[in-house]
Amino acid sequence: MIFNTRIFYLTAINCGLLFLFFSLCSFVPAKDTIPSVSTFKFKTIIVDAGHGGKDPGARGSYSVEKNVTLAIAKKLKAAIDSQITTVNAIMTRTDDTFIPLNQRSTIGNQAHGNLFISIHCNSSPEGTAAIAHKRKGVLLLVYGFHRLKEQEEAVRENSSIFIEKNYKETYEAYDQSDPANAIILNAYIQKYRKQSILFGDLLNTEFEDTNGRESEGVKEQGVLVLAHSAMPAVLIETGFINNPEEEDYLNSNDGQNEIVQSIIRAINNYRKAIGAM
Repeated sequence: MIFNTRIFYLTAINCGLLFLFFSLCSFVPAKDTIPSVSTFKFKTIIVDAGHGGKDPGARGSYSVEKNVTLAIAKKLKAAIDSQITTVNAIMTRTDDTFIPLNQRSTIGNQAHGNLFISIHCNSSPEGTAAIAHKRKGVLLLVYGFHRLKEQEEAVRENSSIFIEKNYKETYEAYDQSDPANAIILNAYIQKYRKQSILFGDLLNTEFEDTNGRESEGVKEQGVLVLAHSAMPAVLIETGFINNPEEEDYLNSNDGQNEIVQSIIRAINNYRKAIGAM
């Protein structure tokens, strides 16, 4: 009998492959190595009161945005603490302090926030001039980079950049016209876009359908504080502070409480929608 080395090695290899195949098919991982269906826990909401300190924001006839947003933000934190006890609310500012835009998102990111809510007041171009049919109502903003020409709101909010020291160095890379930066920002926030829009829609329902407020809906804008937040994020323009009727509403306890309760209901509906309740 002549021994064929080539046939021997081929047979050995085939046997080895068959052994490996059946071993893998019969392998059952240990129970503690099987990942659970979901380990996500909705634990932290970042409440951002827009503007502050040397940055007053938009102006009404007797009030400024930074004071209104802080009052609403404080009420929102208190409502979350008392009504959604399993969630921790962290404010980016608790007094009349100027917080740079990138620091606001950093506060939220370092706290491992699950939702970023930025409170603002809107303003229309005519200022406080007394004219008929002044704009009013809410507006919900989520970050979008594909509508680069729609920058009116982004420019107004990002104007805070130029008050900061060394703003050129800090925000050197923030150039929406640079395709490379657009790709980076897209990769950073794409996983949160759908949830941001979902929360914006839920907020819009509460403001419009439940409270009867006028609304300009959910829009995408290149607002930096949203773009740098590593979580679902929505900026709420709570009303037009340069509209006398809205200014009174925004400065009243009843108006602020109504806004806060709309946000609370939207948070609860959002938690249900993402399976976090």
